[in-house]
Amino acid sequence: MKIFKNKFIASTFILILSGMATKVLGLVIKIIFTRIVGTTTISLYTIVMPTYSLLLTISTLAMPTTISKLIASKNDPKVLNSATVLILLINAIIIVTMCFISPFIANNLLKEPNAYYLLIAMAFTLPFASLACILKGYYYGKQKMVPHVVSNTIEQIIRLLLVITIMPILIKKSYVHAATGLILTSLFTELASVIVFLSFMKKKEIINLAKIQYSPQDGKEILSLSIPSVASRIIGNICYFFEPIILTNILLYKGYTNSYILLQYGAYNAYAISTLTIPSFFISAIASALLPEISKFTEQHRTVLVKKRLKQAFIFTFFIGLSFTFIIFIFRYDLLTFLYNTTLGSDYIKVLAPFFILFYFEAIFASFMQAIGKAKITLRITIFASIVKLICISTLSLLKIGLYSLLLSEIINIILVVFLNYLYTMKYLKD
Repeated sequence: MKIFKNKFIASTFILILSGMATKVLGLVIKIIFTRIVGTTTISLYTIVMPTYSLLLTISTLAMPTTISKLIASKNDPKVLNSATVLILLINAIIIVTMCFISPFIANNLLKEPNAYYLLIAMAFTLPFASLACILKGYYYGKQKMVPHVVSNTIEQIIRLLLVITIMPILIKKSYVHAATGLILTSLFTELASVIVFLSFMKKKEIINLAKIQYSPQDGKEILSLSIPSVASRIIGNICYFFEPIILTNILLYKGYTNSYILLQYGAYNAYAISTLTIPSFFISAIASALLPEISKFTEQHRTVLVKKRLKQAFIFTFFIGLSFTFIIFIFRYDLLTFLYNTTLGSDYIKVLAPFFILFYFEAIFASFMQAIGKAKITLRITIFASIVKLICISTLSLLKIGLYSLLLSEIINIILVVFLNYLYTMKYLKD
């Protein structure tokens, strides 16, 4: 078909199909895991996820988008060598650091001593995830999406098998063992992902990658692109990291019990937010396919095509976001019951759903800014919005409205981020 000769449309379509398959498998895994381990394990797992997200952001150094941009514009595979050296060094530092500071984070910040075991486990999964990200970026830049389809599918199948076979054994020991085990499954799935990506490479490319040579020039270029982007994500993840810490301490001060906070925060993150972000794989597919296209057209000064691709991305995102948000809002009780065997978080979905139509645009804006070399703008917007969000959480939590202080802060953050990105994008396109 003529429409699939367009690389942007074809790449988006392949990634969406892959995302649908992996999302279905992911939902099956989540349903099985939730019903095997119960709410206590889910709550413990959820409380450490902000820390995991922060560590993952630092350890991967925005490699999917950085490598994608470099490969799309320069088409030089040697950049993978320098990226690998940088990533391995950063991950080694993170693992050593986490061995020392995990007790402090668990006991003093998260107020949950059992979180220590999960924090240590997650540190050792990071190198595998980081290496997989480098290879993902390479194939994004080449606009070859079949390796992603195979990788994502195999990852989810391995995760499903591990959950079915290992989780019933671990939950019999304790809920801490089960939560830690779920994190460690990432070690095996990410390793499988690396193997799959390498299998799609030519022998010559694998030999060059195995040399692990570092080029100062390539390293400098990688860091110049990745640091603004990763700094933006780090700021967002720092906000996410401090979110449960600030919320927990202020709500405890206002008289709420620790068990109430753990349960409601778990319901908010594990049930409400997880359900609302179900369509994110569609948006990620659009954003991933958009980046190399915009990078290439920007390099060639073809502004008309830049505008065309961005308009297409916005249209796809709007209709996908609107459709899914409407379905999730209307059938929230049924979805929560089917997915998690609970209706906890349904009230949170009711409040958040209308604003998540805007939330889906954040990935498109971030991809666009990275592609045109304006990741620093995204960084400034993220810093400002994150500070506003933390201030809102701190202030609203004092009003004794429970988790709704977090919901309102999230809504303010979404509106602010999208509005500021929209203003800058319109300004850039007019110039």
